[in-house]
Amino acid sequence: MTARVYALVNQKGGVGKTTTAVSLSAYLAQWGYRVLLVDLDPQANATSSLGVEKYHVQRGTYEALLGAAPVSTLLLRNPKWNLHLLPASPDLAGAEVELVGELAREMKLRRALQPILDRFDYIFIDCPPSLGLLTLNGLVAATGGVIIPVQAEYLPLEGLSLLMQTIRRVQSALQPELDVRGVVITMYDPRTRLSREVYREVKEFLGDKVFRTLIPRSVRLAEAPSHGLPINIYAPRSLGGRAYAMLARELLQGDGFKAPPLDPGQVVEEAEVSS
Repeated sequence: MTARVYALVNQKGGVGKTTTAVSLSAYLAQWGYRVLLVDLDPQANATSSLGVEKYHVQRGTYEALLGAAPVSTLLLRNPKWNLHLLPASPDLAGAEVELVGELAREMKLRRALQPILDRFDYIFIDCPPSLGLLTLNGLVAATGGVIIPVQAEYLPLEGLSLLMQTIRRVQSALQPELDVRGVVITMYDPRTRLSREVYREVKEFLGDKVFRTLIPRSVRLAEAPSHGLPINIYAPRSLGGRAYAMLARELLQGDGFKAPPLDPGQVVEEAEVSS
């Protein structure tokens, strides 16, 4: 079976994009799926969130994009978590410049991943908070679709229409199969009218493309990266940990895969995350 490749994209930073990429990857890996997380962001936050020192990364996404080495030789694996990582370092920022003169520069990541697609069930690509060449590579590689984390505030909501236009352009010119797999509402606070209104507007705009699971604000989610641990290891019973377990389960079910039954302690009550 060929991997489902999802790009996590939002041109605005601080909306929970990396947290969503890391959390989905970690939960699916915990449940026995073969998962690869690709860090396509020069900030390398996904890399450091998994306990890898980004300034010590010798080879990773940068080399993959430039064709300096096969991806299979660049992967890191955490056997305890059953999770593979294609790490990034700040050097990746140079790839945008170095790829400008290359032929088919938008296809570099897709072609690099091609030889290993049958080794994984899921590949999640954590794209940078911009709509530049790196993100374009992530979109073209995303044969399974795009997952868009949107913070429950108005400014991130305004940027959603611009992102949708970009996705349609990529779909028209480079990747006819590209589609939105789903929008994830993050940092949701059911106590505020703003959060509820943003959720309603996104639902009106994209309908069933919006995941039912809402990701709440969570101190544990904010703390986990500083410990180099995904939330399913750091604080699985926290509100954020339980919400991402439910989101991972929703993704699996939507893709036609079997999702394990949730531990009763992982179930997020509707009243905790909705109005």
